[in-house]
Amino acid sequence: MKKTDILHEGKAKVIYATDSPKHVILAFKDDASAYFGIKKSSIQNKGILSNKISEIIFTHLAKNGVKTHFIQRLNDREQLCLRTTPLPLEFIVRNVIAGSLSRRLDIKEGTVPQNTIFEICLKNDLLRDPMINRTHVTAIGITNDETLDKIKEIIQQVNAIMVPFFKSANINLIDFKLEFGVDAQGEILLIDEISPETARLWECDSQKILDSDLFRRDLGNVEESYTDILNRLQTNI
Repeated sequence: MKKTDILHEGKAKVIYATDSPKHVILAFKDDASAYFGIKKSSIQNKGILSNKISEIIFTHLAKNGVKTHFIQRLNDREQLCLRTTPLPLEFIVRNVIAGSLSRRLDIKEGTVPQNTIFEICLKNDLLRDPMINRTHVTAIGITNDETLDKIKEIIQQVNAIMVPFFKSANINLIDFKLEFGVDAQGEILLIDEISPETARLWECDSQKILDSDLFRRDLGNVEESYTDILNRLQTNI
């Protein structure tokens, strides 16, 4: 499978077309950014570690019945995936209150809500990914209620699989972001990546931050922490 044109370049990845119309190649970068590009840097081996961590998680989800775009990791930085039409939405799952939600509601970080919180954001860097609701999504024609119902079912399934998976590695899954795309047959697939770039991960015992908040908040060595996460997950496969 050969890479051809760049289809999209984001903050953390480049998506390439291939010589097969059904497949794309995702290439993970070492670039790091926060606060909508206000803070930028490069972190050694971040792309390699995110690629390997995401491979483990997507493989585990597939084994438990979640349909994803992931096919295989090709090398340290690249993975082969099914080509989809991405929905311009980010779905956020919050098991514990942290980050922007803590600031927005003035609730202490680490507070466990009475129920899991689900949020939808419009993927638009210029608008700073504004939070929207289901009626916004359908009103502006992104997708319909039936698709949103199906996506919520998948999200709940993913959360139910991932929480104990991380717990077995002594990691609390605080919150995470998911993205979805529609393949050529009209099927909804989980896409993008799941890694410390897209999830908040705290050590169960110490509540030590292990994810990209280390970069955002200047709290420690990102490469070291991502390597720790990879080693823990590999041990628990």
